[in-house]
Amino acid sequence: MKKNRMAWAAKAAALAVVVGLSACGGGGGGGGASSPASAPTPEPVVIKPSNEQARRFLLQASFGPTDASIEAVMRLGYEAWIDDQLAKPASSHRLNWDNADAAIRAAKAAGTGTGKATNAGAGEVLDSFYKVAVTGDDQLRQRLAYALSQIFVVSLAQGALGEQPRSVAAYLDMLAKEGTGSYRDLLQQVALHPAMGIYLSHLRNQKEDPLTGRVADENFAREVMQLFSIGLQELNTDGGPKLDGTTPRPSYGPEDVSGLAKVFTGWSWDGPDTDNNRFAGWCPTFCEPDRLIQPMQGYGQYHSISEKRFLGTVVAAQSKAKPEASLKAALDTLAAHPNVGPFIGRQLIQRLVTSHPSPAYVARVAQAFGPSGNMKAMLKAVLLDREAREPAAADANAYGKLREPVLRLTQTLRALESSSDSGAWLIRSTDDPAAQLGQSPLRSPSVFNFYRPGYVFAGGETGAAKLTMPELALVNESSVAGYSIYMRNGLSSGFGPSGLDGKNGRPDVQLALTAESALADKPAELVNLVSAKLLGARSNAELKAEIVAAVESVKLDALKADASNQKTVDEQRRNRARMAVYLSVLSPEYMVQK
Repeated sequence: MKKNRMAWAAKAAALAVVVGLSACGGGGGGGGASSPASAPTPEPVVIKPSNEQARRFLLQASFGPTDASIEAVMRLGYEAWIDDQLAKPASSHRLNWDNADAAIRAAKAAGTGTGKATNAGAGEVLDSFYKVAVTGDDQLRQRLAYALSQIFVVSLAQGALGEQPRSVAAYLDMLAKEGTGSYRDLLQQVALHPAMGIYLSHLRNQKEDPLTGRVADENFAREVMQLFSIGLQELNTDGGPKLDGTTPRPSYGPEDVSGLAKVFTGWSWDGPDTDNNRFAGWCPTFCEPDRLIQPMQGYGQYHSISEKRFLGTVVAAQSKAKPEASLKAALDTLAAHPNVGPFIGRQLIQRLVTSHPSPAYVARVAQAFGPSGNMKAMLKAVLLDREAREPAAADANAYGKLREPVLRLTQTLRALESSSDSGAWLIRSTDDPAAQLGQSPLRSPSVFNFYRPGYVFAGGETGAAKLTMPELALVNESSVAGYSIYMRNGLSSGFGPSGLDGKNGRPDVQLALTAESALADKPAELVNLVSAKLLGARSNAELKAEIVAAVESVKLDALKADASNQKTVDEQRRNRARMAVYLSVLSPEYMVQK
C-alpha cells in the first residue's frame, strides 16, 4: 500500500476517536443517583433475524461474524443459537499450551528446534487465545470467557504469574467452564485458582501472629469485594448508588477487609497431604505435576482461628482451624449480596453491548441473574434485551461502544480469508501502543484491567454528559497511530512472528484476500464486498466513495498479465484489496460498535 495514504488513515483513526466520543455510550443514567427500578423480565426474542441483525448480534456475542455464523443465527434465531453454542464442547487453552510445549521440547531434543526456547511460555497462551478466537466453534463461550477475564483479572504482565503460563491458560478455561453456571461456583473457582492465588498473593497467605506483628495479607480480600463481587458502593437494582443524603453509601470498610483477609489464610498448593513443605511449595518432593491448574487446598496449621467479621457475617473463633468452613461462609455472603447482580451485570453489558447502559437495562439483567446467581440467565438477558436487539436502540447517539483493539483484530481475521502457516496462530504480545494494538489478551497492566468500568473521558461530548466510556482509556495520539501502523503492516506482510519454524521468513498469520483481489479492476465492487464483510449496515455512501477513490489511486497495470509480469500484476491487485480493507478497519464505522 502506498505510504501517501497514511495521512488519510491517520485522519480516519483520529476521527474514530471523535465519533467514539459522540456515538458511544448508552441511553443515559447509570452514573448518578437512582432509585430501585421496576424491571420486568425481557420478553424472549423469537424473530428470525435478518442478515444484518444477525451480523450485529454476532459482533456482541462472538469474536466477529462470518458467513457461516451469520447463516446459523438466521436459521436458529438468537436464543436457540445461544443454547446451541453453549452445548458445544469447550475449546481448551491448557491443552493447546500443553501440545505446544510438547512440540517445542520434542523439536529441541531432536535438534530441529529454532531459537532459544526449550519449552512453551506466555506467548503460547496468546497463540491459543487467537487460534480459538478466530477458528473456534464455541464462539459465545470463549467471548464470554474473555469478557470475564477483564472482570476477574489475572495478568501475564505480572512477573510471578508470567512465569506460570500453563496456569493462566487453565484459568481462562475455568472462566469458560464456570461462566455459564452459578456465580457462587464461579467465585469459588476464581478464589481458589492458583493463578489468582499467585496474582493477588493469597497463595501461602499465613494467619496473623501477634508476637511478630504479622497480619494476614489483605490483597485478595480487598479485590474480591471491590472488583469481583460487590464494588465500592451499595447499589440499587438498576446499578445506581444508594445514597445517604447526597453521599453514596460504601459497601464495605477496612474492618471488612481485615476480617475477610483471615478467611484467605492457610490456602496453598493442591496435593495428597497438608505437609508444611507442600504449603511452602518445595520441589520436587512436594510438587504435584498439576498443582498450577488444580484448586488450592486448605492447610489448617496456617489458617486463622480467630473470629472473622465481614459484611454483617461473623465466623466464630475456631478451636480447630477450619479453612473450608470459613471460605464457605465468606463466599456465601458475597454471592448473596444484592450488589452482585447489578455490579457484574452492568460490566457484562459494557463488555458485550454498550458502554453506558441505561438503568432499566441493568435492572432487567440483574433480575435475570436473580438470587441464585444464574450466569447463563444473565448472559441471555444481556444479549436478548430489547436495548441489545431492537435496531432502533442502535440509532441513538449515546448508544454503543468503542471497540477494543483486540476485538477489531479478531473480527478482521474472522471476516476475511485468514490462515496460519504453523496452524498455531502466532500473534503473540501486541502491547506496544506506538506500533501495535496497545493491548494483549490476559496482559492487563493491573488488576483494574485495561480500563475501569466507570471511566469517563475527560473531554468531548461524552465527558460533558458523564457517560462511561471504558475503552477510551486506551486512546491517545500514540495508540491511534500504533493501531494504524500495526494493521498496515499486518495487511502488507502478515501478523505475528514467522511460522513454520521460521523457514519461510514471513509472518505466521496471513490474509489471502483472494476474492477481494479478483475485483481489483472494479473498485466499487471491491469496496462493496469489503464493506459487506467488515462494516455491514454501518457503511455509507460517503465512506465508500472515499475508499473507492483511494483504491483507484493505487497503480494497476492495464496490460493483461502474462508470464513476464504476472507477479507484479498480482501484487498490484492485492495492494488494491489491502487498501480497501485498511481504510475500512480504520474507519469510525468499524471502530464503533452500535
